[in-house]
Amino acid sequence: MNQYEVTFVVDPVLSGDEIKSTAQTYIDLITKEGAEIVFTDEMGLKQLAYPIKKRTTGVYYCIEYKVPNGEMISKMELAFRRDERIMRFLTVRLDKFGVKYNEDKRNGLIGKKRADKKSKDAAKETARKAAPVKKQAPKPVQKVAAAAAAPVVAAAAAKSEEE
Repeated sequence: MNQYEVTFVVDPVLSGDEIKSTAQTYIDLITKEGAEIVFTDEMGLKQLAYPIKKRTTGVYYCIEYKVPNGEMISKMELAFRRDERIMRFLTVRLDKFGVKYNEDKRNGLIGKKRADKKSKDAAKETARKAAPVKKQAPKPVQKVAAAAAAPVVAAAAAKSEEE
C-alpha cells in the first residue's frame, strides 16, 4: 500500500461551515475510492506567500491516506481543479522517511521540544531580569598585589645580605 498526502488551501471568504463541508467532500471522495485515511489535519487560516485570486490568506487542510494504487489521484485532482473553493492543492507520495516523520509528528516527538526549549529559555530570561542585582565590593587590588610581591621582595633582600 502506498501512502499519500494531499494538502489543499480553501478560500477563506467562505463561512466556517462551508469550509468544513469542502474538506469533508474530499475526505468522502478519498474513502469512496477505497483509500484508508490515516490522519486529517486542519491547519487553519494561514498567511500565503503570495496573493492567489486576490487573497492573502487561506485555510489549509492536509489529509494523509493509504491506497493500493494511485489511480484515484487523477480523479481527485480533477475535482480539485474544478472546485472554485479550492485555491491550491498538492498531492505527494510519501516514502518511508515521510511516513516516519508524520508518525513522529503526530506522537509529539517533533515540534514540541523546540517550543518547550523556547519557553524554558524565556522563563530563564524573565527570572534573570526579575532577580535583584547584587553589587560586589571592589577587591583591594594594591593589597593583593603587595601581599603577592612581599615574599619575592623578602627573598631578594635575603639573597643580597648573604652576598
